[in-house]
Parts: sequence; C-alpha cells; structure tokens
Amino acid sequence: MIEIADIFRKHGCSYFSKYSLNMLPSHRKAFEDILKCRTPIMGGKVYCCPDCKKYEYSYHSCGNRSCPKCQNDKANTWLEKNKKLLLPVNHFMVTFTIPKELRPLERSNQKLFYSILFNASSKTMERLSLGPKYVGGKLGYIGILHTWSRTLIYHPHVH
Repeated sequence: MIEIADIFRKHGCSYFSKYSLNMLPSHRKAFEDILKCRTPIMGGKVYCCPDCKKYEYSYHSCGNRSCPKCQNDKANTWLEKNKKLLLPVNHFMVTFTIPKELRPLERSNQKLFYSILFNASSKTMERLSLGPKYVGGKLGYIGILHTWSRTLIYHPHVH
C-alpha cells in the first residue's frame, strides 16, 4: 500500500521548489518528520528470537501529530471512545467552506481564518437550529477542521 511518505519522496523536491517560500514552518517540519518516520534515520531497537535466531528491527516513530503512521492508533482509539458517547438519535453532517478566492489569503493567516470559520459555522448552526423549520431547539455538535481535499489540494473546511 502506498504511504504519504512515498508520495513525499517521489514528489517532494518538485513541490518544495515550487511552494517552499509559502510553506509554514510547521508544515515543513511535518514533511521532514513523515519522511524520517520509522526509518533507520530515527534509530530503533533490535529484537532477536532465541529459538530461530532471527533478528527484527523496529524503528522509532516521529511522533508528529500530522503523521498518519504515528496518529492512526490514537485516531482509532478516539473514534472508539467517542462512538460510545453517541446518542441513539438521527444525525447528519454539515460542511462549511471558504470560497476558493480567499484561500491564498487564508493560508497565510491560518490562525485568524480558522477562528473565523469555526465561529461562523457554530453561530450559523445555533441560529438555524432554533428555528421551527429546522430543529426548533438547541443542537449538540462537534466541529472538525479539514485543510485538504481528497484530491490533496488546500481546501479548508469544517465538518
């Protein structure tokens, strides 16, 4: 199965030559960490089976919050824990996005724009839910920020 690190190795140089000046330091760090994750660069441990004398190498993880290898177990644990909290009621997903014309400005001012996006989406949900046409009461909701689309273009949106 192809991994993000494989894509970074294959296309990283051309991406960096085109976009590195606009990349946030945290994005550069995540890129570097994901490339090194569970490789000899990170060091590791050697295990030996006393019966068959076979050696196994286990390389250390990078621990970066953006690394899919490191965060997969945490994400699955979080999902299982939160599934137990769901009420037995109908629910649906709403997505709020920023117009593509504003995305370059947003990318350079992420803290401000993400704050505005969360504020606007939560206030909209609160206001609409109170109307009898929709729910007629208060909602419970969770906002999740996604910054990339499935086609791997910068596309910030809140679910």
